[in-house]
Amino acid sequence: MKAIIYRDNGAPDVLQFVDRDLPVPGPGEVRVRVSVSGVNPADGQARSGAGHPKHFSEVTPHLDGAGTIDAVGEGVDHSRVGQRVWVFLAAAGRPTGTAAEFTVVPAEQAVLLPDDAGFDMGAALGVPALTAHRALTVAEDGPRRLRPGALDGKVVLAAGGAGAVGHAVIQLARWAGATVITTVSGPEKARLATAAGAHHVINYREGDPAADIREITPDGVDIVAEVALGTNLALDLAVLRTRGTISTYANDGGKPVELNVPQNMVLNTRLQFLVLFTAGAEARAAAAQDVAAAVRDGALPVGEEHGLPLLRFPLDRAADAHRAVESRAVGKVLVDVTP
Repeated sequence: MKAIIYRDNGAPDVLQFVDRDLPVPGPGEVRVRVSVSGVNPADGQARSGAGHPKHFSEVTPHLDGAGTIDAVGEGVDHSRVGQRVWVFLAAAGRPTGTAAEFTVVPAEQAVLLPDDAGFDMGAALGVPALTAHRALTVAEDGPRRLRPGALDGKVVLAAGGAGAVGHAVIQLARWAGATVITTVSGPEKARLATAAGAHHVINYREGDPAADIREITPDGVDIVAEVALGTNLALDLAVLRTRGTISTYANDGGKPVELNVPQNMVLNTRLQFLVLFTAGAEARAAAAQDVAAAVRDGALPVGEEHGLPLLRFPLDRAADAHRAVESRAVGKVLVDVTP
């Protein structure tokens, strides 16, 4: 089979296009013929070695993807062969990511993809959608699971609504019944956030964004899904309601975070830091089930018309796909693996 591998950490140039033997699923595993592989910032971080120790002599990268199960290991129902699935966290603690014609993953990490959902959508789920779910289910006064109506009466602020996670936050929050506000840096990203389903879009570079948000929700925001905590914390606290939650999944820009302790004490702020790898199996399983339900309801479409442009690369140009992610390309970067 054709695959992308790297043996040493480094820049995208360490990625190699090679031939490898077909992997064999072990007990509790399935083998997936990958159609589309999704690329996330975490894939580049793992490849570069930034905070991700390398545990294998050779790694096939990429956490997310979509395709068809073609073989199962011992203990897995054989009826799963032929299922269309989306795959998440394939390369987490394993050497067999989705940047290959076939990948092997634990059976629970290959989730049924409905016939009317394309492989592009499936490959775009994974890390962004599960992270969004986690961000929306950690509030003290909020639900632990998402479904239609779960966030009725709540107001969610999606920071950076034109990004992959921000896009998923908008879609999942709206599906669950929340009023969704998002902040963006300009008109083009505003157009994308609106297409994703945001009720209100605020350009944080113009006017007084805190006043604009307070005009929409005088009592404040219930949940902030935050991508750049150091940069946005002052705005977040200015619009957060008492007992509100700031769910942080990144700190884009790397600005240090300075906390005004008395201000947060008075607000009873919940600051929730999150990453899927250490969120726990129970939280990941719940997220996968709820995201699958949202997919069945048609709540997570992708593409330009739905606010998430798709940027495509063939498998042998995986290095260029990584460069696109690292250059902060707007949209979801996908690698086409097999027809």
